[in-house]
Amino acid sequence: MAATHADPETALETLIAAGAVDEAPDGTLSTTAEFEKTLAVYHDIYGAVSTEEFHQTVSDLFGVAPENVEERLDEFGVTRADVVAYLAAKSFLDAPVEQDSLLVMAGLLVEMTSSSPVPAALDELDDDTFESYLADHSDAVVFVWRRFCEPCDAMKEDLGAVLDRVPDGVAAAGVDGETADEFCRSFEVDAAPTVLCVRDGDLRERASGRQTRDEVAGLFDRVY
Repeated sequence: MAATHADPETALETLIAAGAVDEAPDGTLSTTAEFEKTLAVYHDIYGAVSTEEFHQTVSDLFGVAPENVEERLDEFGVTRADVVAYLAAKSFLDAPVEQDSLLVMAGLLVEMTSSSPVPAALDELDDDTFESYLADHSDAVVFVWRRFCEPCDAMKEDLGAVLDRVPDGVAAAGVDGETADEFCRSFEVDAAPTVLCVRDGDLRERASGRQTRDEVAGLFDRVY
């Protein structure tokens, strides 16, 4: 993994020609439904694997020693979403593409599909804000979501009822598990959805996988 000098304009033209990206008359760019099917497959495979498995994938892709992967990801600002987009683009394109160009394509694709999976009803946290937020809210429920995550989408259908069960004085926040790598490492989160219950500044309980409103209410009752 190294700095890339591939031309973004050429990379974009390749994506458009391949049918991965649509350009509207006003110049707006968006991923196509066909490409998103491929992207969803790679999200399912790599979006929720453990950090160790993800690092091994990066090691295999880019020839980086496993013990150096985390440092290199941080150095170049590469997220799990970038790697998923890289793999999806490589699979979707008919002709082989140089690694440099694929890396540029991945960055473009992530920008086009970067809508957050965190519902508007929650305070959204990221790697730059979660520590200060939890310092200010010593009692908090944090939900970890991912895009293209069927259990996440199913759980969001009950989110209003779930939030009604959050006790008074307890903050409710959400995290995009694909982009907040430092948060996920700090709390050892490797699945979505995950519910984290912080009490007096300490993580007291967690639940991973789709939870019913009653299961989440029971979690709240035990912790708060």
